[in-house]
Amino acid sequence: MVLAPQLRQSLEMLQVPVLELRAMIQDELEQNPTLEVLDPEGPTLEIEKNPGDEDADTSEMDFDKEFEVLAKLDDEWRDYFFQDLDNRPYTKDDDQKHQFLMDSLPQHESLQEHLISQLHMTSLSERDQQIAEMIIGSINDDGYLTSSMQELSEGVPFSEEHLQDILLVIQEFHPIGIGASDLQDCLLLQLERLGKADTLAGDIVREHLTTLGAHKMQVIAKGLKTSVEAVKEAASVIHALDPKPGRVFSEEIASYVLPEIVVRKVDGKHVIILNDSQLPHLRISRHYRRLMENANTTKEVKSYIRDRLRASTFLIKSIDQRQKTIYKIAAEIIRVQTEFLEHGVSHLRPLTMSTVADAVGVHETTVSRAVNQKYMRTPVGTYELKYFFTPGLTTKDGTSISNKTIKDMIGNMVANEDLAKPLSDQAIMEKLKAQGIDVARRTVAKYRIVLKIPPSHVRKHL
Repeated sequence: MVLAPQLRQSLEMLQVPVLELRAMIQDELEQNPTLEVLDPEGPTLEIEKNPGDEDADTSEMDFDKEFEVLAKLDDEWRDYFFQDLDNRPYTKDDDQKHQFLMDSLPQHESLQEHLISQLHMTSLSERDQQIAEMIIGSINDDGYLTSSMQELSEGVPFSEEHLQDILLVIQEFHPIGIGASDLQDCLLLQLERLGKADTLAGDIVREHLTTLGAHKMQVIAKGLKTSVEAVKEAASVIHALDPKPGRVFSEEIASYVLPEIVVRKVDGKHVIILNDSQLPHLRISRHYRRLMENANTTKEVKSYIRDRLRASTFLIKSIDQRQKTIYKIAAEIIRVQTEFLEHGVSHLRPLTMSTVADAVGVHETTVSRAVNQKYMRTPVGTYELKYFFTPGLTTKDGTSISNKTIKDMIGNMVANEDLAKPLSDQAIMEKLKAQGIDVARRTVAKYRIVLKIPPSHVRKHL
């Protein structure tokens, strides 16, 4: 029970990415006075035997043994902890550049904030602006109004007609098409702003939107008594509209990841480097070590320092164990995926966490925690460690192939197909079988859906 909080801390350290781990270490540095950051140019931790140690009690002797282990860890860490990817010390200039990058990230404005800023520039009364804010609050990230006027009018002393009038004001805001009830309404709002609501494009949206989605141009031409060429021209206008006008604000800010593992090819071999540049190198404060050795230090103070030192020891051991675990897992991944590093995704081999766990000698859940939100920079790109774990199947010649490789093959087939005669799922299945990959048609359909590729009749262009 005493170790439970420490064990939870150790598991959390294993799971979090390096920048979050750095924040955890900074918090501990602020709370634990016995911890300090080692100067890369300074000396390592030295343990000197105190002549009075012979009279120390058993607990103090046990603690000295723990402390000697910590000193050994300190020596080992010094060999690599301040090496960056170019085998040179991580300088203050590097830290300042990283901080400048983080400080330079743009502030993201939400769709609701964007709409409210426009609302404040209107001539609506204060009461109507409050109603408008309520309506804006019901607009989702795609830009659609998720509640009807009837639902919005319930519980407020305003009629549906009054709410509708205010909605019309909001629909004049940027982006065009905002506040629509559905896709048809959204497209019509955009066509109206473009002055094309009464054109053939508007007729198609009002009467044949579903048919347009199925690319049945001849059916639309017959229904509207016009030529197929005119329908295609109007369809190009509709395709230029934005079906989700709010998504420009709902898209996440590009996230910057810091690869914890870097793989380089040196003398024909792939070398793994742990990127520890963002982690401070910890050591035990000499000041508190001297206090422990001072005969005038009271038992209460020594007891407090001993507790803090044990916490420091556990922290450093946990970080050391985390780094070693991640390194071992990365080494096993590289061993299995050597061909991927040479030739790309087409040579990605099937790999499971249980297989890596057995090879490394840890539990499968440990592997799952260790690869969480961790990235590896390789000669063929930067990938999340989870990317390398994928099931697969065996080809006719006995070779194991990853399902990611199969998806990549399907994607390439569709990208290079004849748009006048797009490949059906059956045709893709037969092409794969011709290459020795025996998969069912429903499996092809499943992978196609995952790749967000529409069915063949939708992809067909006359």
